[in-house]
Amino acid sequence: MDNVKIGKLIAECRKSKKLTQKGLADKLGVTDKSVSKWENGNCLPDVSLYMELCEILGITLNEFFLGERIKEDEFKEKADQNLLKALESSTFSLEEKIKYWKKKWRQDHRFELTIEMIIFLVLLFISFYFGDFTFIVIIGCFAWNVIKYNQMMAYIESHAYKNDND
Repeated sequence: MDNVKIGKLIAECRKSKKLTQKGLADKLGVTDKSVSKWENGNCLPDVSLYMELCEILGITLNEFFLGERIKEDEFKEKADQNLLKALESSTFSLEEKIKYWKKKWRQDHRFELTIEMIIFLVLLFISFYFGDFTFIVIIGCFAWNVIKYNQMMAYIESHAYKNDND
């Protein structure tokens, strides 16, 4: 969405309805400063205001998203373009979700993972210093790492693959 185009459309429609910024703001329950920010393209209204704003301004939601009036013969094409843009900007790819949840899991388990690493290093030092169980320590730590990795992947799978409506 182009904030500047949308802002210009809001201003144009507001003026054609003979409304001041304060008048529009009062109808929507916001400040005139908010309306000014929208019209200058600094930000967009809250999503909860979109339908009411469009109704007051006498425009469709598609026209709002596009930032211009839509001719009747172009409506379907413009509506499809708006829908596609909205979907592209509002959804995360699976890769982004996995990356997010992996980072979150690591943050949530940082202390635990640090303690486990310290234990691993102490065991490794002891095995080097006192004898021949270095191989056992390395195999044990490898197995522990596999277990932690599987826990992390189960966590990621339970969050990244779930439907947002669940």
